[in-house]
Amino acid sequence: MFGFLLRRLAVLIPTFIGVSIIAFAFIRLLPGDPVELLSGERVMSPERHAQISHDLGMDRPIVIQYFDYLGGIVTGDFGSSIVSKTPILKQFWALFPATVELSFCAIVIAIALGIPAGMIAAIKRGSIFDQGLMGIALVGYSMPIFWWGLLLIILFSGTLQWFPVSGRISLMFFFKPVTGFMLIDSLLSGQKGAFASAISHLALPSIVLATIPLAVIARQTRSAMLEVLSEDYVRTARAKGLSPFRVVGIHALRNAMIPVITTIGLQIGVMLAGAILTETIFSWPGIGKWMVDSVFRRDYPVIQGGLLLIAAIIMFVNLVVDLLYGLINPRIRH
Repeated sequence: MFGFLLRRLAVLIPTFIGVSIIAFAFIRLLPGDPVELLSGERVMSPERHAQISHDLGMDRPIVIQYFDYLGGIVTGDFGSSIVSKTPILKQFWALFPATVELSFCAIVIAIALGIPAGMIAAIKRGSIFDQGLMGIALVGYSMPIFWWGLLLIILFSGTLQWFPVSGRISLMFFFKPVTGFMLIDSLLSGQKGAFASAISHLALPSIVLATIPLAVIARQTRSAMLEVLSEDYVRTARAKGLSPFRVVGIHALRNAMIPVITTIGLQIGVMLAGAILTETIFSWPGIGKWMVDSVFRRDYPVIQGGLLLIAAIIMFVNLVVDLLYGLINPRIRH
């Protein structure tokens, strides 16, 4: 297992370097001058422009700039925001718990509903249950997130007034964050009603973010289960008189879970990287909204550092998925 881990890590290193090159080059192809952004509406003299460019290292050759940037990354220095002057890594870790909390609740919803839906559709293949569940999954996958989110806001926030529109907790509650996870911090605060407020603020964004992963997981589970249920060892288990629960829930599901875990891992990586549309619609203070705001402000160091950190998260999730492969199916380790 250790050798399997080392082989996977050896693949991640050149991948990370390649992503850093792409992010570094892409930011410098964007229109606009970050130095002029610092002047605001004032006119900057050529001398002042040259001085700021020199201070930021933008007057050096592009290759030297990249290696300086890569050297900073190795030491944990992703640079600082042009606008706020705050270190990028500090901003990222301050906002990342909000995205983790939202993504965790969304993926729990997607797994809890998607896997049973896919199993039922596979067992009842061709029936009204199969067609109905897969039809709903197709609609969920095809529905634009921004439109679906606005519909839920209009219905549950505007008409029924069951859930709030934006934010992580009501302004009535104020306490010092301990972990950055609002559900945990609201419990630790001891304030009556704080946890319920955090849950109500999290409900709609989680449902919206879970829609597409739920549909993908359900369809992948159905496809994998149909393939496994036709295998000889499943027919043998049925011929031995084993209960349907043991045949489907133990023999078939475990072998069908490998492609499903791949799908779940990819969806987790995407959500942890920042659910941009969901966070923007619900004004959720996570890294997705942070990246969008940085694009509008032309805060190029934040965009560059954010892209690299997001890529690192996705690669880490993929590594965890690979390790889960090895635990579920030992043949993959070899």
